[in-house]
Amino acid sequence: MKKYVFIVTDRNRNNLHVGLSSDLNKTMDFYQKIPNLSFDNSSHISRLVYFEELSTELNAQTRFNLINRFTRAQKEKLIRAVNEDWVDLSLGLKHEVIARKRIFMPQAMLSFAS
Repeated sequence: MKKYVFIVTDRNRNNLHVGLSSDLNKTMDFYQKIPNLSFDNSSHISRLVYFEELSTELNAQTRFNLINRFTRAQKEKLIRAVNEDWVDLSLGLKHEVIARKRIFMPQAMLSFAS
């Protein structure tokens, strides 16, 4: 079973949160729906800037514990190594899910879906 270790941030990159999930899309939907408890919308942590897919729960937990102990500078270096501009990667995940559904949808269903 796949597990994901991820880092999410806010609009201004002030806060970095390391997480562990078995369904990254559902987790990101949850982050999007969390009510914003402050007056400043920039502190709403909802941008996926880094993730790793791991094959076992033990590997994922070990990697999560390691990244969680990283300093801010180490986390930023990790993010910039794969996502230099800190773009929201959750947008790409949503497109991938839509494309995957279209690929596996039977041809008869495609004519009704359009």
